[in-house]
Amino acid sequence: MKAKRIYGFEPDYAVAPGDSLREVMDSLDMSQIELATRTGLTVQTLSRIFNDGHPISYETANRLELAISVPARFWNNLEAEYREQLAKMEERERLRDDVEWLKLIPTKELIDRGEIEVQSDKVLLLRETLGFYGVSSVDAWHSIWDVPAVAARRSPCFERRPGAASAWIRIGELKAQGIECEPYNKNKFKEAISSIRGVTPENPAVFEPVMKKLCADAGVALALVPKFKKVPWSGATKWISPTKAMILLNLRGKGEDKFWFSFFHEAGHILNDKKKDLLINDGYEDDPREKRANCFAADMLIPRKYNEDILKAQSAAALRRISQELGVSVGIVAGRYQRLTGHWDYHKKLIRTFNWN
Repeated sequence: MKAKRIYGFEPDYAVAPGDSLREVMDSLDMSQIELATRTGLTVQTLSRIFNDGHPISYETANRLELAISVPARFWNNLEAEYREQLAKMEERERLRDDVEWLKLIPTKELIDRGEIEVQSDKVLLLRETLGFYGVSSVDAWHSIWDVPAVAARRSPCFERRPGAASAWIRIGELKAQGIECEPYNKNKFKEAISSIRGVTPENPAVFEPVMKKLCADAGVALALVPKFKKVPWSGATKWISPTKAMILLNLRGKGEDKFWFSFFHEAGHILNDKKKDLLINDGYEDDPREKRANCFAADMLIPRKYNEDILKAQSAAALRRISQELGVSVGIVAGRYQRLTGHWDYHKKLIRTFNWN
């Protein structure tokens, strides 16, 4: 049986420890003066605890344990819970002004994916969403995510839909952070991508774990994240730390030729570009870094000297022979044929469409 979701609840009040202390005194029929005498505290100190929310210190808690036989840890815990609740109430007031920001974020999709918990209260939903992003305020979110918007300003998607775009990247970051990797080693990563090229003819169930392990052993976390609505990016590259890179691929139900090109495109960024930028593959080709990554992916999959043979191929059998010679999936060769000729309907049956769980 599937467990029901529990809607979050946050009380809008806080019970002061002084109220509980007064109840204990009433049960013992003890006056404030008597308690002051028994504990060695002044009547004024007790009045501040009762009326002004004056904190019960560890020392006071120990005295109360001796005077009224209520353990010190009870008062210490009560005091801590009270201060925590006061802080949450103050936070709630601070967050209340920022609930409109939620309209930017695809919270329903994040809930459906299990990234955040469903909340009936908008302020609690805001808090849940901020926690997903790892920030304590909307201002902090802007401080972090407005920077990628500048670094990736060439991507209209980031500027038009920063919520969905940032959510996709954030899920990738969280996945990447959870992948144990060796420190990045450029030579090892070159070997890894060469080995990964050899598993392109396999099905996802076979090549996916191989890809992830080879990349992780070289210091690169491979995150595969289903697409968000209206976020058409094929992939992205970001350095999680100086010794750990992330390749994020969008699972869009696309053909294998595009999937593999996206992976090797991002691998090209890891090998050849600086660590400071978030690089997004959205088909934009005016950026020299994107051109370089495209050339790297194309040459890595099919060296350009094979283009003439591919153009001359008149049948599916001819494309299969070329793919066997190259040691790559026939779908990759068929995709190159389509690109070289502009005949996008030719040999479509040779290109698999991956179905991801």
